[in-house]
Amino acid sequence: MTLQMFDLTGLRALITGSSQGIGFALARGLAGAGAEIVLNGRDASKLQAAASELRSEGAIVHELAFDATDHEGVRAAVDGFEASTGAIDILINNAGMQHRTELENFPADAFERLLQTNVASVFHVGQAVARHMIERKRGKIINIASVQTSLARPGIAPYTATKGAVGNLTKGMATDWAQHGLNCNAIAPGYFDTPLNAALVADEDFSAWLAKRTPAGRWGNVEELVGAAIYLSSAASSFVNGHTLYVDGGITASL
Repeated sequence: MTLQMFDLTGLRALITGSSQGIGFALARGLAGAGAEIVLNGRDASKLQAAASELRSEGAIVHELAFDATDHEGVRAAVDGFEASTGAIDILINNAGMQHRTELENFPADAFERLLQTNVASVFHVGQAVARHMIERKRGKIINIASVQTSLARPGIAPYTATKGAVGNLTKGMATDWAQHGLNCNAIAPGYFDTPLNAALVADEDFSAWLAKRTPAGRWGNVEELVGAAIYLSSAASSFVNGHTLYVDGGITASL
């Protein structure tokens, strides 16, 4: 009976930015828990390759290509999918980007891209999906935050600002939508070995610093985010709302 609380069979999950990295790992993990998967990204060929890999493992997968920063495009894609295929029961807002430059020289256009990709996309997709969830009086929304939701590091001040915004937007979603039966929470990954962090993973000095700074003493593996995602997607988290769950090897717990 207890394990049934974590069963996602019969539910459909949309994960933005899910053709690679954390998004793809979460898609695979939720599929393993029984969910039907809706992959999203802007590159149709990458989506097709990712979908083929999951289908070869037995998953039921849909491909939904749209730009998460385009408000009207998002609305049309989500409404069209709901009308033609069915309900989106779980949304994971994972699409994101990074740009590393010292703050005094940070390009204004890069700052705007970070705002659009990391913050506005959460609003656009969250709103489009939540409108349908509210009608059904149920739904799970998980936003991918970061350790930078609460901590800063040199060279990524605008990224830190965007992830702080994701944490507070999550609280706002819960405050507005919990009354309609929605659970809105965030997962804040620490330092994980992903394409987004490829330059840091390849930097021996940074990896050595990270091992000393993180109580767990290592980079995280993307599969280690799956348990948190299943928990927040399932009935097991029915009274959890507005929470940011740090999955970071202890980095935010220590000086």
